[in-house]
Order: sequence, then C-alpha cells, then structure tokens
Amino acid sequence: MKAKSILLLTGGLLLAVVVLVAALLIPVRKASDPEEQTTKVTTDIEETTQEETPMVETKGESMPTKPTISTITFPSTDGVPITADLYWTGDKTAPFILLFHQARYSRGEYMEIAPKLNALGYNCLAIDQRSGDQVNGIKNETNRAAKAANRSTEYADVYPDLEATIAYVMKRYAPEQLIVWGSSYSSSLVLILASAHPNEIDAVLSFSPGEYFKFDGHLIADYAKKITQPVFITSAKSEEKSWRGIADQITAKGSVFFVPKGSGMHGSSTLLESTTNNAEYWTAVESFLASLGE
Repeated sequence: MKAKSILLLTGGLLLAVVVLVAALLIPVRKASDPEEQTTKVTTDIEETTQEETPMVETKGESMPTKPTISTITFPSTDGVPITADLYWTGDKTAPFILLFHQARYSRGEYMEIAPKLNALGYNCLAIDQRSGDQVNGIKNETNRAAKAANRSTEYADVYPDLEATIAYVMKRYAPEQLIVWGSSYSSSLVLILASAHPNEIDAVLSFSPGEYFKFDGHLIADYAKKITQPVFITSAKSEEKSWRGIADQITAKGSVFFVPKGSGMHGSSTLLESTTNNAEYWTAVESFLASLGE
C-alpha cells in the first residue's frame, strides 16, 4: 500500500510540474509575438522610406509650395557625389539659375546672393565643385569626396560636375529657362559650358572670367566664339583687361559687358553687401535678367 501511495503521489507531482511548465511557456510565447511583429513593421517602414526618398526622377512634382532652402546630393559623371544647396521659391515654373563658385570656395559663396535671386523670382542651385575648399563656414563636400576617391581637383576637372548639374536639374525640375552663373575660374567654365549646351542653357552670367587655363588645348576665347546665348560679363573694375579679349569674341544678341564706376570685387563677391558699390552691380544684373524675358 505504501509503495502504491508513493507512486500515486509521485505521479501527481509530475503532472503538476508538467501543467505548471506549460502554463509558463504559453504566456512567454504570446509575449514574444508583438515584439516580432513590431520589429517587422519598423523594418518595413524604414525600407519604404528609403525607397520613396529619392524623388529625383520626377520633374518638379511633389516640390514644396513655399520658399525653402535644402541641401541635396547627386552624382557627377564619374560617380563623385556633388553636394548642393537648393534655394527654392515655391514656384516650380520659375526660371532656374545654377550657381558655381570661385577658387578655394564652396557653395557657401551664395548664402547671401541666392536668397536675393529667389526674391527676384528665380529658383537656384549652388553646388560644391571638386576644386575648392570652404567659405562662410561651409566646407566643400564635393572636394572632400573627390579627394577620397583619388580624383584630380584642378580647375578644368570641374567641368564634368557642371555638366552633371545641368543633367540633374533638367531631369529633376525641367525648367523652362535655365541660366548658368560662374565666379572666377568657374566663370570661364560656364562660357565653355554654354558653347557646348546651346539647347539646354538660355543665358550666362560670368563674374571675373579670364584665361586661367586651357581646356582641351583651347583658350576660353575660342569657346566664346561659339556662344549663341546672351552673356553677361563683369568683374572688379581693375580686371577688365583680363576678360575683354574673351568678350570681344561673343556676338550673341542681348549680351552685356559691364564695367562698374566703382572698384568692385573679384567674382560674385562683388554683389555682397560688404562691397561698397554692390548696388550698381545688382542693377546691371537685374536689368540683364529682366531682358531675358523680353
């Protein structure tokens, strides 16, 4: 009897243990399910966001309807990422100006100038070119990326960055009017650019151009002969001799070669408020831009 009682007692204890273990396991399993679902949902959201973020393939769609300033990136022709600041008016039908900086500078050259162009009704994109450094506290990210990729960063090496910018803006925004604007060495590059892209570029503004380099063995003046779009050229008063030979080759109707009464400054910096006679430059620039719509 004692042996039978012991067996019954042992069996009962074993059954109780089994029930207890089962009761504990079931809640644990149920508690783990929401975590798995939450993780999966979060992953799905992240993947969707990453897929939807590159809206660069659309042509001006889903753009802000209010003025905004944002930093974007897109690839150059050799894959080097170009960093740029987009100064958006809120009007996707507005004419578009591409802003290229001077030597040792960055897109920060246009922090003061671009908002004024926005106020005049122009969307603007100021890029970091692979030849440059920093200005106004803005470091040149394209230069940094080019060096990291062991790419050359001489003045002429920037040309593919400019062409990539045209291609990007034409595809992304499809502006009805596209204007290129250069400062110092890039003001020579935009003249070459205009001669090569007469169908995309509608006008050129060139601040302090010169024969800073040869491009494919040719002088800047050689490319100037081929330009068919209106061109605006200016500089510091003392720099006129540096670009007059180039300007003399440009026969495009509506071109303006502006020599200031005051001393002025080199490159686009001549438009800054700190430049004593910036107002006369702005008057000339605004008059030229207005003439493009006539």
